[in-house]
Amino acid sequence: MNLRNILLFACVAGLILLEGMTASWNTALGIVNMGLISAILALGVNMQWGYAGLFNVGVVGFVALGGLAPVLISTPPVSAVWTLAGAYRIILALVLGAAAIALAIALNRRLAGRRRVVAMLVVLIGGFFLFRAAFDPGVEVVEAFRPSTYSNIGGLGLPVLLSWPVGGLFAAGAAWIVGKTALGLRSDYLAIATLGIGEIIIAVMKNEDWLARGVKNVISIPRPVPFETDLQADPGFLQWASYFGADPVTGSTVVVKLAYTGLFVAVLLVLLWLSEKALNSPWGRMMRAIRDNEVAAEAMGKDVTRRHLQIFILGSAVCGLAGAMIVTLDSQLTPGTYNPLRFTFLIWVMVIVGGSGNNWGAVLGGFLIWYLWIKVEPWGNDLMDLITSGMADGSPLKQHLQDSAAHMRLLTMGLILLLVLRFSPRGLIPER
Repeated sequence: MNLRNILLFACVAGLILLEGMTASWNTALGIVNMGLISAILALGVNMQWGYAGLFNVGVVGFVALGGLAPVLISTPPVSAVWTLAGAYRIILALVLGAAAIALAIALNRRLAGRRRVVAMLVVLIGGFFLFRAAFDPGVEVVEAFRPSTYSNIGGLGLPVLLSWPVGGLFAAGAAWIVGKTALGLRSDYLAIATLGIGEIIIAVMKNEDWLARGVKNVISIPRPVPFETDLQADPGFLQWASYFGADPVTGSTVVVKLAYTGLFVAVLLVLLWLSEKALNSPWGRMMRAIRDNEVAAEAMGKDVTRRHLQIFILGSAVCGLAGAMIVTLDSQLTPGTYNPLRFTFLIWVMVIVGGSGNNWGAVLGGFLIWYLWIKVEPWGNDLMDLITSGMADGSPLKQHLQDSAAHMRLLTMGLILLLVLRFSPRGLIPER
């Protein structure tokens, strides 16, 4: 890294430190933690776009799938729905559905003509009715069990840190399915396909209560660090807080956030190291050659479609890992909060502003854009209060301007994107 890049990182670090010294260290650490996760998300998208030129606008779907992992892995199982055989029926239905699809794919490859059409229709239609016959009664049993608190199958009760790589596996599996069907499409059609698939994933998570309670949300998901209330009840921590003259409530939140920071920094450093090694290896040079000229790379004997699938899976897995980390940080899964603006558009802005094709640029963009995303809204309110301070109370113009402050985030993100594309089109830290 050259001096300019170091100064850029130092400026972002200075902004966060200034937030801690002038406002709240809790807020500053919150920005750091989500900045670390945003940097990981930006790394995943940068792998797909910066390395291979794949335009994935369904990032939100892979993040949501990763967020599902802590629920299915670390929450305790709902024993009653397994005892009543509802969960077993659902598992059986999913197995039957997957078997029907696999059989249809095999028949499509081995048969031809009218025989293939008839066989596939029989398998798919018969498989659908078998699936529904097992699935519907199971869902009815599961969702009828204490809907105010459960109505889902629960998890396996395993350590929550295990759910992070599992979240990556969930997203990687979905990426494999998407890639096998959509990566042969042209870039604009690929964007449309990934956008649609991302929305389908979100719709399923919102509506299938048996899976993760849908829009009723899952709360109290286990965390890899202590809960603040546990620390506040610990005599040793209270003694430590009094020694430093810290309020126990504030001290507990700061300690918990620092613990998360340590975990997230470790994950980011490992991913960054692996990404740099991959990018500077022969494999990385091959991926960039495919990105720059697919026809020439294919003429040199490279399997372009296979490499696209490979990088699409890797990037999606990183996004799924970040999605599991977000849910662990919040200790709850809220499918209603997954929207493309936050988990697709904003991540793309991070990659473009930081510098696509450069891992350090993606990290810088993750921190900078997340800091602005958090701070622009209060800045907008203060600005509008200043502008309207001389206007009479009840003035329609004053009310309109104050209501417009809520849109400052979008306006600022668009303005930053335009300025970077105009004056530094390759990003703040361009690809070498």
